[in-house]
Formats: sequence, structure tokens, C-alpha cells
Amino acid sequence: MLSYLLAVTVIALIYSLMTLGLNLQYGFTGLINFGVVGFFAIGAYTSALLVVAGWPILLALPCAVAASALVSWPVALLSLRLRIEYFAIVMLGFAETIRLVVTSEGWLTGGVQGVTGIPSLAAALGLSMESTLLTALVALGAVIGVVWLSRRLVASPFGRIIRAIRDDEDAVQALGKAPGRFKVAVFVLGSASAGLAGALYAHYITYISPDQFMSLLTFYIWVAMILGGVGRVGGAVLGTAVLIGLMEGSRFLRDILPGVAEVEMASIRLGVIGLALMVLMRFRPEGLLGKGRGA
Repeated sequence: MLSYLLAVTVIALIYSLMTLGLNLQYGFTGLINFGVVGFFAIGAYTSALLVVAGWPILLALPCAVAASALVSWPVALLSLRLRIEYFAIVMLGFAETIRLVVTSEGWLTGGVQGVTGIPSLAAALGLSMESTLLTALVALGAVIGVVWLSRRLVASPFGRIIRAIRDDEDAVQALGKAPGRFKVAVFVLGSASAGLAGALYAHYITYISPDQFMSLLTFYIWVAMILGGVGRVGGAVLGTAVLIGLMEGSRFLRDILPGVAEVEMASIRLGVIGLALMVLMRFRPEGLLGKGRGA
């Protein structure tokens, strides 16, 4: 049971990194990113391929973060030219494009077979420590670091400007500020956080394939952010924990519903999760921590 709880904690921490990045982009700046899973995949494949090729993991992890950030930069420039709803549609296409690329470029990514033999963090670092525990500690450190950075950022003059962009971009322009560079900077930072999450995920699972990077994951991250409270740094972590708790807790329905077929049980689980989310939204429409005014 302890191993199961530790494994769930690792996934919750990894997803929290993505939620924190999305919260920075949408919660504080108003950028609708429906392509979170694309940057997650870039981070996962970059780190996995480099380590399998013999690169040290301490170099591969920063490369994964940098790759997601670099790819996000030209994508972020589109946000300056497109209306927000068109940008959201473009991001949906971006995530699907990344998945198709890793599926079709088998010479590099293994195609539908995926990348196997990815060393865990403990193996890559040559440590005898239990791998899941080490991954949990590293992921916890990463979440604490991103939370600290997010709080410092939104409390600074930079943070006041991005919140002003979210609330009224025209007013920011009228004051002589250029919203574009602030939007690009925030989008790159949020995508880098998703890239780090992807790298940790690859070394935790030790096997990645295109079907692990479906758009459904982006939906989960949006739900986690809304659950915790849009524009609340702590809410991003809390919302992710609640979502993972609902998803994993529904597995135990098997104990109280014996005789139900596995396919039917999957539908029941989705129904229970959806019902729980509707109840939460009914009584806490602004999220568990409420609407954010700052951090």
C-alpha cells in the first residue's frame, strides 16, 4: 500500500508542474494553452532519447526544459497575431502535431513502439536508493521551486503587468507597455515547466510511447487548475492533488461493485469522477481556494 501511495504522489507532483505552468499562462496572463501535453511530450522524448544515447541525466534534464522552452517561443509569437480563441484552436493542433511527429518519425522516436529502456533517475545517477522515492523527492523539489518562482514572479512588477494584460490588454497598451514580450515570456516559462514534468515522467515510467501523450491529459490539467482556483499558485497544486485523488480513489469502486465487467467499470469510474467534479463546481464555482487576486 505504501508503494502505491508513493507512486500516486509521484504522478500528482509531476502533473502539478504542468498545472503550475498552465496557471501562470492562463490564470495570471489569460493565455489559453490547449497544447500543454505537446510540451510535456517534448520534454519526455528529449530527456529519454539523450539519456538512452549516453548523455548524463544531469545534462539531459536541462536540455529537456530548454527544448520545450525553445519550441514554445515561436508558438508564443502566434499569440501576438491571433485572437485568443483562434490561438486556443492553434494550440490544439500543435499538441496533435507533436504526437503525429513522434508517431511517424520512428527512426528517432521509435514510432508507435515508443522508447524503451529509459533508465530511472536512480539508475541514471548510479544511486542504490529506491527509484520511486528518489523521483518523488526530486519532483517535490521541482514543485517547490516552481511554486517559489511563481510567487516571486506574480508579486513583482512583472506580475502586476501580466495580470493587467489578463484583465485589460488594451489598457496596458494605452499606458505605453508592450504586452507582447510579457506574454511570450510567460508562455515560455509555463512550457518549460511542462517540459520538466515530461522529463521526470519519462524517467519514472522508463517507457514512453505516443499514446501516453493524448489531448485528454491537457483536459485533466485544465480541470486540476479550475478545481484549485484559477490564478492561485497553491490552488494549482491542491487542484491536482484532488483530481488525482478522485481518479485513483475511483479504482476502489471495484471493491463495492463486484461482478461488474471491466469495461463497464471504466465507464462507472468516469461517471463518478464527473459527478464529483460537478458537485465541487456547484458549491465552489471559483475553485477550492477561490478566485486569485494575486498569488
